[in-house]
Amino acid sequence: MTMRIGVKLPHTGNAAAGPSLAPHARELELAGFDSLWVSDHVVLPTVIESHYPFAADGKATWPTDTPYLEALVALAAAAAVTERVRLGTAALVLPQRNPVLLAKQVASIDALSGGRVALGIGAGWLREEFNALDTPFDTRGARMVEWITLLRECWTGRPAARSGTHYNLPGDTLVLPTPAHAVPLYVGGHSPTALRRAAQLGDGWLAQQAVPDLDPARLADEIATIRSAASAAGRDPSDLQVVLRLVASAGRAGEVARRIGELGRAGVDEIIVDVDPLDGTAAADHDLLRDAASAR
Repeated sequence: MTMRIGVKLPHTGNAAAGPSLAPHARELELAGFDSLWVSDHVVLPTVIESHYPFAADGKATWPTDTPYLEALVALAAAAAVTERVRLGTAALVLPQRNPVLLAKQVASIDALSGGRVALGIGAGWLREEFNALDTPFDTRGARMVEWITLLRECWTGRPAARSGTHYNLPGDTLVLPTPAHAVPLYVGGHSPTALRRAAQLGDGWLAQQAVPDLDPARLADEIATIRSAASAAGRDPSDLQVVLRLVASAGRAGEVARRIGELGRAGVDEIIVDVDPLDGTAAADHDLLRDAASAR
């Protein structure tokens, strides 16, 4: 199968000011990308003290006064102006959201878009954000596991009564409409726990690497770990999809294209890159990446 080429939908920083999201989404779909993805921060602290897991020194470096259009609102807006592209989160911080309300929101977007939603989900790392949302941080992993089950049960439209460790759902509850398709859940993170959750609970794995530090060998080892754990859990490893978010990829389409063969051999099924949809290069960047993916 040819690797899918996804793109980050600009919905933060300057893109969060004014009505630019709709033309961005349309332009990126017309450029040929297979999917549009949004990131997730509801709030940010003035100063981040939490350990950032995607940097060697544990320091988050972006300005905390960066505006973020809310992830699901951004997906709904993109759904309204597109027809073909898949719409995903990379990644939604699952345990800081109410699972039943989230199930309703996702089902609504999926129904309106004709079955185009995919959820990359993570346990979260920013304690200050959890505190601001009055949501427990230390139990986020256990709640994430419970929320995954709750989402899938709610998406049947008629979830059973549930008395869980972190959530109680009464019987005779209807959550309608149901999604137009089975919404895939890609579990994000690189810790051993995250890889195990992806193998045992997810429909796939959402990975992240920076283009300047790209390490396909590490990805191959992590993917092998996931597939082995999936097999041990009685699941078919070939059913799991691997989506790779490539940060620091803007303006580096040529560099990414040269590495697509390595990523494919490592087991990556889809990449998510950054482009500027309004600088005139989106279509050319897509075509370069598509040609490289087809030739690998």
